[in-house]
Amino acid sequence: MPGKTKNKPSEIVAGRLRECRKQMAKHRIGAYLVSSRWDGYYLTGFTGEDSAVLILPRAVHVISDGRFDESINQECPWAKRWIRKGSLNAEIANVCKELKLRSVAIQADKRTVAEQEEVRKLRKGARFTTARPILAQMRRCKDDSELATMRHAIRVAEEAFTATRATIRVGQTELEIAARLEYEMKRRGASGPSFPTICAEGANAALPHAHTGHRKIKADSAILIDWGARVGHYCSDLTRVVFMGRIPSKLGEVYSIVLDAQQRAIKAIRPGARMCDVDAVARKFIAQAGLEKEFNHGLGHGLGLDIHEPPSLSWRSKEKLTAGMTVTVEPGVYLAGLGGIRIEDDVLVTEGGCRVLTSLSTSLKDAVIKAR
Repeated sequence: MPGKTKNKPSEIVAGRLRECRKQMAKHRIGAYLVSSRWDGYYLTGFTGEDSAVLILPRAVHVISDGRFDESINQECPWAKRWIRKGSLNAEIANVCKELKLRSVAIQADKRTVAEQEEVRKLRKGARFTTARPILAQMRRCKDDSELATMRHAIRVAEEAFTATRATIRVGQTELEIAARLEYEMKRRGASGPSFPTICAEGANAALPHAHTGHRKIKADSAILIDWGARVGHYCSDLTRVVFMGRIPSKLGEVYSIVLDAQQRAIKAIRPGARMCDVDAVARKFIAQAGLEKEFNHGLGHGLGLDIHEPPSLSWRSKEKLTAGMTVTVEPGVYLAGLGGIRIEDDVLVTEGGCRVLTSLSTSLKDAVIKAR
């Protein structure tokens, strides 16, 4: 049986639950099983993993285990709790049985086919359907509290980068620089990086998602650093390239092209603009420089509680931008055997256009570090 409840959710959480239930009613969903950790947090404030949140028209049930009993008490004491001793799937089936639920909509994209089938077998007689992406739609546009937290995450990431940049030396390894950057973020209040920090020197940066390793920093080389801080559960995401001494002529040329492409794309961001059209602004400019094949990923992505979340700022998406969306803008050009240039900033779509939330310099002259 569920534990006792007390208190009420905050105004922000209460508003999100009202909107979720409004969408549930619109799509005739009587019970909505949320299995994404960050979707669950968005609706309740509960941070535990390996758990689930069941939304009903008049109640919220948190299904977790003993590790998070006190977390539920602190983070969402108003929710009804189910502390399992067996598997999560078994407890989900048990909750559905105890509550006599005949139909439940499941976040199918957040659970494996095997997990869904296990719940169906354990709770025979109930109908389990694939839920509409209610939470994905709700989380696309950020409210003021989310934006304040994201701005904090950006400040932490930027300050940490500035501190780390001053320590970069010839002979250091990529891993040493990445570790220092993550340390500096934690010193400033981050719970950790938004994702494993990428530090790629020289030719290693020709890989868009390079593996940071024991490669040493050399004089007159380029270093691509892609990093972000997680603060208050929200993410920031930036990329900068620094040059250790002399700027290799070809990479200097490419840097200017990528920066120009990024600035043009940012100017194209406004409510109503299609994602693919914004992507095309940067892609066409890079193509005009003869580097189209070397820009081999989308222009950017949404970010918030997840480092990659809807929308997708790419040629594949005809979705339109809406005020309140937060996206990265990160064109890149990668030259095999030589290196790569990617410049990434976080951007908020506003009623009148957009606002760049990040503030680190992207000037080529500011990218140079005196070799030492």
